Amino acid sequence: MASGCGLTSGSPMVDDVRPGSIGRGLPLKGADLTVTSKEFTEQLILGAIMGIAFQAAGADVLDRTGIQGSIGAREAVKSGDADGMYEYTGTAWITYQGNSDPIADPQRQWQAVRDADLENGLTWLPKAALNNTYALAMNRANFRKYGTKTLSDVAALARKDPGAVTVCVESEFANRADGLPGMEKAYGMSLPASRVTQMDTGIIYTQAAKGSCVYGEVFTTDGRITSMNLAVMADDRKFFPNYNVAPEINSESLKKWPAIAEVLNPVTARLTNAVARELNAKVDVKGEDPHQVALEWMEKEGFVREG
Repeated sequence: MASGCGLTSGSPMVDDVRPGSIGRGLPLKGADLTVTSKEFTEQLILGAIMGIAFQAAGADVLDRTGIQGSIGAREAVKSGDADGMYEYTGTAWITYQGNSDPIADPQRQWQAVRDADLENGLTWLPKAALNNTYALAMNRANFRKYGTKTLSDVAALARKDPGAVTVCVESEFANRADGLPGMEKAYGMSLPASRVTQMDTGIIYTQAAKGSCVYGEVFTTDGRITSMNLAVMADDRKFFPNYNVAPEINSESLKKWPAIAEVLNPVTARLTNAVARELNAKVDVKGEDPHQVALEWMEKEGFVREG
């Protein structure tokens, strides 16, 4: 075991599930599979979803979800310490594969990542619509007042009424090429420094909800968008990178257990931003357990049944 990756030994998943619409005929019976994830809410839920799917198909599953930092979980899959995880196309393309320019078309972005990772011993299965990328969001009162629906609308408002546009962002977003500077350039926006306030991620949501800043930088799948009833501006020029989620599987594991693909594909196909916001909110807003949230969703969707 590679302790350098921050892996703990993990614990067995013991959900009492049987096949629903997936896993019929128990195509993974006899498989010992390890699932992993990063440590934030959405990743913990996705890791549990993958593990529950494998269990329903007959596998014994070891839970190694919740690894700190991006690199650790990926390295576990790459080395074979884990068999699979849900990863983001943009993260792989930019952070792991070292590209600076994202690909605007989500399918082509996924394809480029998949092709590049084959030589790393990793196979990407089809992606979800779930795209956890950056956006600007505002509260409903400001939405009614200004009526902006897209980032082009925000740029037009900033030109027409410069005082109207105030933005709250994280310091990283304020300085990254795929963050605020790039967005301003792409949309022909020029926001004076006095209209931009830097703060911690969590505070941005509450400040945008209160209207202290008209626009706040958000992640498109964050549960607080739903719970605080924020309006998200569409990235109509497709500036922000695509961070579609997809299963990243150790190629040797997939060769040994090809049914992994047929088990996961229908589940991945059902993952959208709306689903992610709802599930993330149950954990981050209501304080529910990520694994339990994943299990209830898998049952509600008919993928698995209680044993």
